Amino acid sequence: MAESDEVIYGRFMAEKNENDLRILLERHRESLILFLNGYVHNLKDAEELMLDAYAEAVAERASFGGKSSFKTWLFSIGKKLALTHLRKNRQFSLLSEEQTAAVTPAPELSILQEERYGQLYQALSKLKSEYREVLILLYFEEMSFEELGSVLRKNRRQTYNLAERGRKALKEELERMGFDYAQYG
Repeated sequence: MAESDEVIYGRFMAEKNENDLRILLERHRESLILFLNGYVHNLKDAEELMLDAYAEAVAERASFGGKSSFKTWLFSIGKKLALTHLRKNRQFSLLSEEQTAAVTPAPELSILQEERYGQLYQALSKLKSEYREVLILLYFEEMSFEELGSVLRKNRRQTYNLAERGRKALKEELERMGFDYAQYG
């Protein structure tokens, strides 16, 4: 059985073994990039933010207290960095809701190889950012509602309600795109 992220991270912090860091990077690299790209809409920036998140996680000033999983903590760091990046680049005020929804997901399609995932990601890209974020973390990253709450800084009930609204919006968007549920059910 594979060692947990928490054990590997603890060993890395104690011994500074680069192989431990490499394992953690391989486990979460692509999913963290995809998550961050949902904020910045630029794959290169998302990759840089992913590296920054890992750098912050391994810095001595970082404080992983074990209150959440390593993955939840890492994604929280990434989210904070992405929001800071957006504030510095003033992208919040420059992108309207319609422009954000119209962002083409072509780079992500290389990550999400299968056609139905491409359709799903296209539909996700058209949702409000808070819906997209919660659904990616819930389904792609398989986070629990407690972990989601930690990343999103919301309580369990707020997170659950947000996920339900996101599911409904996603279903409606997929139906608008002509997605046929019968072929997958």
